[in-house]
Amino acid sequence: MVTAAITLQMPALGWAGVARPAPVSRGVTYALASDAQPLHRPVMLAESLQFLQVSAGSVYVDGTLGEGGHALGILQQSEPDGLVLGIDRDPRSVEASRERLGHYGNRVMLVHGNYADMRRIADQRGVAAANGILLDLGFSSRQIDLPGYGLSFQRDEPLDMRYDPVGATAADFLNTANETVLADVIFRYGEERRSRAIARAIVNGRPIATTGQLANLVARALGGRRGGRHPATRTFQALRISANQELEHLSAGLAAATELLAPGGRLVVISYHSLEDRLVKEWLDREAATCICPPELPVCVCEHQPRLRSVRRRITRPTDAEQSSNPRSRSARLRVAERI
Repeated sequence: MVTAAITLQMPALGWAGVARPAPVSRGVTYALASDAQPLHRPVMLAESLQFLQVSAGSVYVDGTLGEGGHALGILQQSEPDGLVLGIDRDPRSVEASRERLGHYGNRVMLVHGNYADMRRIADQRGVAAANGILLDLGFSSRQIDLPGYGLSFQRDEPLDMRYDPVGATAADFLNTANETVLADVIFRYGEERRSRAIARAIVNGRPIATTGQLANLVARALGGRRGGRHPATRTFQALRISANQELEHLSAGLAAATELLAPGGRLVVISYHSLEDRLVKEWLDREAATCICPPELPVCVCEHQPRLRSVRRRITRPTDAEQSSNPRSRSARLRVAERI
């Protein structure tokens, strides 16, 4: 990628401090990759920037960096000296973002890691607190469209499903877990009512090595398509969530983000299915509550101190125009809270 040389001045506070100047309204444009293809448009970018209150001189964490679309918008709107720490579990995504954001120099720091560890990652890089943290959950279009991830039944390829290519693959799990464990995972993470039938078919059809094998096996077990949705959709979701421990990392990431936020800092979370959104809602409600005692107790004994306040009680969804231009955004739900 060819970029122009840009000289940047770091703010006086540097990475170890934060500042909150008055918000400045700036336009956001999209950068072009080296192959002249436009950068994938991130979901609810305008809404994310608005709720994060992006401004110059502030520090932001994008815990799910992906292709760098949200990070790019934050860098542009926080010019000339806003800082972004970008984290992603997928080293391939980090490298793609590095190519697209590299010309921002020391205004951006990109890290291969897990957002569940953002407190430790931030400490190691001198980030004492953040004015805004964004978590755009789920997988990216790049991961679903490109070969090598094994996330989609749209092509037949090795059944991998890992964001970070270390540890056991989804195929490893399918070929070793017993029927009860398989059924429980598919039911819990895929909300698939016929999980037992699918688990039985998997055990009887092993070994399973590719996405096509699994998709065809599930389709036969369920008797073909269900309306416009492929019958293996929920099973693939369950295995992806399980392979990457997505819900466990989300719980840890929400706790880390709450600790890392500066007073007045904003946390924006975009989720794509009910399991994620329910977990986010419960965390935000808990951290905004003055009491978290069991309801059967007659008086409060927990002495819980709220750390967050809700900025918008209702979820925010993509506009009709965005859903039309980007169908994959249709299931997105955005929630936002502010550190007390």
